[in-house]
Amino acid sequence: MTPTTSPAAASVALSPFEQTRSRIEARTARVGIVGMGYVGLPLALLFSDERFPVTGFDIDRKKVETLNAGGSYIVRIPGTEIQAAQRNGFCATADYSAIREMDAVLICVPTPLNEYHEPDLSYIRLTAEAIAPHLRAGQLVLLESTTYPGTTEEVLIPLLEGGAPAGLRAVHTSTENGLYVAFSPEREDPGNDTVARRDIPKVIGSYGPAAGELAALLYGSIFNRTVPVSSPAAAEMTKLLENIYRCVNIALVNELKQLCHRMKIDLFEVIDAAKTKPFGFQAFYPGPGLGGHCIPIDPFYLSWKAKQFDFHTRFIELAGEVNEAMPAYVIQQTIEALNRVRKPVNGSRILVLGLSYKRDIDDLRESPSLPIIEMLRQRGAQVSYNDPYFPTVGRGRHYDLNMTCTPMTDLAGYDCVLIATDHSDYDYARIVEEAQLVVDTRNATKGIVSEKIVLC
Repeated sequence: MTPTTSPAAASVALSPFEQTRSRIEARTARVGIVGMGYVGLPLALLFSDERFPVTGFDIDRKKVETLNAGGSYIVRIPGTEIQAAQRNGFCATADYSAIREMDAVLICVPTPLNEYHEPDLSYIRLTAEAIAPHLRAGQLVLLESTTYPGTTEEVLIPLLEGGAPAGLRAVHTSTENGLYVAFSPEREDPGNDTVARRDIPKVIGSYGPAAGELAALLYGSIFNRTVPVSSPAAAEMTKLLENIYRCVNIALVNELKQLCHRMKIDLFEVIDAAKTKPFGFQAFYPGPGLGGHCIPIDPFYLSWKAKQFDFHTRFIELAGEVNEAMPAYVIQQTIEALNRVRKPVNGSRILVLGLSYKRDIDDLRESPSLPIIEMLRQRGAQVSYNDPYFPTVGRGRHYDLNMTCTPMTDLAGYDCVLIATDHSDYDYARIVEEAQLVVDTRNATKGIVSEKIVLC
């Protein structure tokens, strides 16, 4: 009789690389996602939809408790989606020792700027140090956080290797036992319902072909297309290019908005006319400044890194400066609008509509509404706000407001209503009808004719 090999023996014979690959193929690979925010939580749900057992890691115990109770703290993700994921094995924890049970570890933590406009990698560093002692051979470690080219190889890998069990190293080939490391930039666009998440191609830059194979296999299970590039640095630069492209073009229209204001030309009319051209033009729109985690930050990440190569990114830095100056421009236009009706900003009652950085989302990150409120206060204005997504706003990394949402029941009682975010819930016709003065930074009142409106 020919001896047969039991499934258990065959599994033991597999190398760590082969074990991870086979588990991914069978959808039994345990996926750990560090950072249950605007990037990590949607990613966890995608994996859960494909029946992967997913564990979410976060140092915020309130988030962990909310998720394990079947709730959500992100408006666009209903609790029913969390509960469906739980039925597929999803859970959350603040205990990083559970990392050793994962086959793939995805890092989705913030990468802000510090007060000097330099990259702040503290979240990546702290995460790497927290997970390193619990790593084992055969695990796939993926960084998704937006950062400068070189971070994966120059920062993440040395931290992982420095804190990992003795002898555990990042390796290039499938015949080596170690960690398989790659970078794959997140491409979240909060509030965009026109493109399904799985239809967004996933760029992957791996530290060696073995990591690339595993990462493509893992991401290919939840995204319809993967896009491999030659290195982690190439993938890191890809993310920066995508967002700097938008930053530069938004800076262009923000600058043109200021010029068109002086020339008494409606820039929004100009953009609408220009975008009828079927080639060579893509419409970008001005606003009160940039918000979100990426576009306001990425230009400074690249300009900081460029200095290490004795290169000054003048064009990119200028775009960042133009966009950063927009809240001050809004303040100046508000002051002038009040002056025209013989009211000083000092002592005026001003209602700011919208706190989030873009329409119909609950995200305050880098929102221009926050410095606008602070600057109005500094000039003596009595400022209130209304935003359906924020009943209160307290203190953050770069702001300290401590305010409560004001109902829109007495619009006429304000000297000025300033539209900072054009949420769909607002009835702009009613706002214009009842308010004394409307400063519109988003063209939200388009089509409404009134001398009360000041486009800014």
